[in-house]
Amino acid sequence: MPHGWIILDKPLELGSTQAVAAVKRNLRAAGFNMKLKGGLKVGHGGTLDPLATGVLPIAVGEATKLCGRMLDARKVYAFTVQFGRETDTLDLEGQVVAVSDHQPGFGAVEAVLAARFTGEIDQVPPAYSAIKVDGARAYDRARAGEDVAIPTRRVTVYGWDCLAEGMVAGEQYATLRVQVSKGTYVRSLARDIALALGTRGHVTMLRRVRAGPFDLAQAISLDMLNEIGKGAPLERYLLPLEAGLVDIPALDLTPEQAGAVRQGRVLTGLAGDDGLYWARLGATPVALLALLHGEARVERGFNMDVAEQTI
Repeated sequence: MPHGWIILDKPLELGSTQAVAAVKRNLRAAGFNMKLKGGLKVGHGGTLDPLATGVLPIAVGEATKLCGRMLDARKVYAFTVQFGRETDTLDLEGQVVAVSDHQPGFGAVEAVLAARFTGEIDQVPPAYSAIKVDGARAYDRARAGEDVAIPTRRVTVYGWDCLAEGMVAGEQYATLRVQVSKGTYVRSLARDIALALGTRGHVTMLRRVRAGPFDLAQAISLDMLNEIGKGAPLERYLLPLEAGLVDIPALDLTPEQAGAVRQGRVLTGLAGDDGLYWARLGATPVALLALLHGEARVERGFNMDVAEQTI
């Protein structure tokens, strides 16, 4: 079984679930067992809207145990907000629900980002989002014509770059890059930036350029993904499981320690700072360990044999 990450440069109009299905289809065509029980697992590390493009980490095998960490990771997006109109979906897909003749003027966007949209902020996610409201997806309720009330959430914006400003058909636009915490909706940022500038706005372009440790330099196109199903070696496109763990230190284990960890036992007498480590035997990931006062407890074990380091 292979274990690791396929980083897809997701194209427009392809949903995240469809992207996972495309990976499964190609792995099945390449001869891997994809049956539900006992088969190779595949999952994604963070939903990306169909109208967004860019970095979509897709976990294969034991790397699926790290999808939760990937969901919690920081993300970097490039996006364009067009001023003058707001849509119900807050992007190009929706219907216009509010308009404004006011254009904020060049330079005003950068000023308001520093003053009101940096650090911890409160935001209301879009009604057209995958958040569950009373057991149903918000977008399903919105499409059914319901008024969807989504609670405000606290998110963190770490930094901004203003990439471009201009005019199209009499409407001003700004292309921005932002680094954000988990749970941040760029479409909501665009709406709220426009409102702070006394106008309305919606997203016309959205591209995720980084998700956790992965960026566009590691991403492959859908055409390249399809080469796997035609016989291209999977190792050409698969990053190792530990590529998703570069933000935490490694802890080398002896064979005896690795055996104990695989049995879920606590290791004692270890040197090192308190915190999370990924433990390895040679080059093989064994587990995520939480080290506290010299004792290491298993947070997540990886069922990988030494022979499974490579495909």
